[in-house]
Amino acid sequence: MPQDRPFARLHPTVATRWTEGFWSERFNLCRDVIVPTMGTLLTETERIRFLGNFEVAAGLVEGRHRGAKWNDGDFYKWLEAAAALLATEMNAARDAELDAIIALIARAQDPDGYLHTDIQIARNAGAQVRRFSNPLDFEMYNHGHLISAAVVHHRATGKHNLLEVALKAADFLDREFACPRPEQARHGICPSHLMALTDLYRLTGRKRYLDLAVRLLNMRDLIEHGDDDNQDRIPFRQQTTAHGHAVRATYLYAGAADIYSEIGDTSLLVPLQAIWRDLVEKKWYITGGCGALFDGASPDGAVDQTQITRVHQAFGRPYQLPQSTAHNETCAAIGNLLWNWRMLLITGESRYADLVEWTLFNSVLAGISLDGTSFFYTNTLRQLDPMPCDLRWPRRRQKFLSCFCCPPNVARLLARLHEYAYAVCHRGIHVVLYGGNRLETSLPDGRQVRLWQRTRYPVDGEIQLTIETPGEFSIFLRIPAWAGTGRVRVNSGPAVEAPEGFHELRRVWRAGDLVELSLPMPPRLIEAHPWVEEARNQVAVARGPVVYCLESIDL
Repeated sequence: MPQDRPFARLHPTVATRWTEGFWSERFNLCRDVIVPTMGTLLTETERIRFLGNFEVAAGLVEGRHRGAKWNDGDFYKWLEAAAALLATEMNAARDAELDAIIALIARAQDPDGYLHTDIQIARNAGAQVRRFSNPLDFEMYNHGHLISAAVVHHRATGKHNLLEVALKAADFLDREFACPRPEQARHGICPSHLMALTDLYRLTGRKRYLDLAVRLLNMRDLIEHGDDDNQDRIPFRQQTTAHGHAVRATYLYAGAADIYSEIGDTSLLVPLQAIWRDLVEKKWYITGGCGALFDGASPDGAVDQTQITRVHQAFGRPYQLPQSTAHNETCAAIGNLLWNWRMLLITGESRYADLVEWTLFNSVLAGISLDGTSFFYTNTLRQLDPMPCDLRWPRRRQKFLSCFCCPPNVARLLARLHEYAYAVCHRGIHVVLYGGNRLETSLPDGRQVRLWQRTRYPVDGEIQLTIETPGEFSIFLRIPAWAGTGRVRVNSGPAVEAPEGFHELRRVWRAGDLVELSLPMPPRLIEAHPWVEEARNQVAVARGPVVYCLESIDL
C-alpha cells in the first residue's frame, strides 16, 4: 500500500470519539434524529424519489424517474452518513438496513458498471438516450458520491458489498474516459469524483484510480468556449480568482488539493493558494458562507464582452456581499470546509483550521434546525418582512426541499466530524477542533497516543487535555486567530503565553499529565471592509468562534 498523502505535512486520524459537550450533542442528534428521519424521507416513493428510483431502474417496480437528476448522489450522501455512524458504534438494525439498500443498488447497476437511474430508467423504457451526452445530467457527480459512500462503508464495516459496486463504477469511468475527448470534457461538472477516486486509490492502492482522477482534472483543459460558472473558461492552472457556482468550485478546489497531496504537482497548489486568498479576502461572508449570488454575470463589467458568462449560485465580484438576498448555499459552506481541511493537511498552517472551525459553527450549522428535522438551502444574513424581492428558496427551514442536496451533506459531515478533530505528523498531534472527546491513534512511526479532552467550548475557552500514554511527542494546540493569544499550563506549572497558530508542546509525557489551555473570549465587534457597501456602518457581534444572530421582535 502506498503512503497516503506523501506531499502533505499532516495526516487525518479517524480514531476520535465525542464524549460530552457541544459536538457530542450534535453528533448524537445526527445519530438519533437526522440520519433515521432522513432515511425515512428518502425511502418514500411519493413526489420525489430517491431509493424508489433504484427500484424502478432495477426493474422491481414500474414507473418513471422522479426528482432531480442528482438524486442518486444525494441518496449516496445519506448512505455515507449512515455508514459513518457504524464506524463509531455498530448498530445491527442499521447495518442490515444498509445491506438491503446496497443489494438494491447493486441490482440496479448495469453489467459494465454504469449506474445512473435517470438514464437507465429512460433506456429501459425504450428512449433513445445516450450516456454522458449532457453534462447537466450529473452522471459524474452521482458516481463520485457512490464511490465516496463505498469507501466510508468499507472502512466502517469491513464489508465489500458496496465497495464492489463502486469498483465496477470506477472501472467503467476508467474505460469511458481512457482518452478524454473535447466533447466529454464538460462532464467534470460539480466534481465530487476527484475526492472520491483519490480516496478509492488510498483504500485499494490501485494507482489507476489516482491516474483517473488526474486525467479527469486535466480533461477540463480540453474545453472550448467554457464559462466561469463551471470554472472552465480558462484552464484550472491559470486561475487566480474564485468564480462561478460556489459548490462546483469548492468541490473542484478540494479535489485538486487531494490530488496535489498525492502527486505533489506544484502547478495545482499555486492556483489553489491564489484562489483561496481571493475568496477569503474579498468574497467570504462573516459567517463563513460563500456564493453570494442567486444569478449574475462574470466577469463583471469586462472590457472584452466575449468573456461575460452567466453564473448562478455563484461567487460575486470582489466585495459583492449582499445580505438580504445572499444565496450562501449550505453545500457551498461544506465544500469550502472540505477544501480548507485539505489545505490544512497539505500546509500544516492553522489559518485553514481556523476556517474549518468558523465555517462549522456559523455556516454549516445554520443550515439545519436545532431539532435536526428542518433545513435551509440558502442562508441569508438579513431577513426582512417584507423581503425586498421575491426569491426562489424559502426563508424558513423546511422539512423537505425539492433540491435535497444540502441536508444529507450536513448529515454526512456531522457523522464524520470526529475525523476533523485532530491531525497527526511525525512529531505528534495537532488539535484542530476543541470539544469533549477521547483520541486513540498512532503516529506515522507507529507510536500509540491516547488523549482525553474535556471542555465546555464554545461556552468558554477553558480546555483540558489529559495524556494517557507515556512517551516523547509533541502536542500542537491551535490558538485561533480570533483569540490572538492563549495561555498554556502543564501540570499546574507556570502559564505561558502562546501566540496564534499551532503552539508546540514537546516533552516526554507521563500518563496523567495535564495540559490546560485558556483562550480569551471577550465579545468582539467586527467591521467589514469598507468596500462591502451593504455592510457599511454596521458591525457583527462575535464571541469566541461564534458570530451572533440579532433578532427584532416577531422576525
